[in-house]
Amino acid sequence: MKLSELPAFVPARVAGVSDASATDLIGRRLRELGFVGGEPVRIVGRGPLGGEPLLVQIGFTRFALRRAEAARVEVEPVAALQDTAFRTAAE
Repeated sequence: MKLSELPAFVPARVAGVSDASATDLIGRRLRELGFVGGEPVRIVGRGPLGGEPLLVQIGFTRFALRRAEAARVEVEPVAALQDTAFRTAAE
């Protein structure tokens, strides 16, 4: 499943990032930001018009991604994360 297709607040893990070419700068930048295999991820918000950008949380960090960027990230939904990575500072 693509990250852009993941419903809001459904926990998932990153399976990988698809590169458009051998020198794909966007794919490389997504991996540098932490979108690497096994990392917990979820959609925590969507923009008001057309649902763009997507507010994505990976670990303790949040990023605004365009749908086209989020579509490059393959994820695997998980039933329940035993990870504390999604706890907020308010908890």
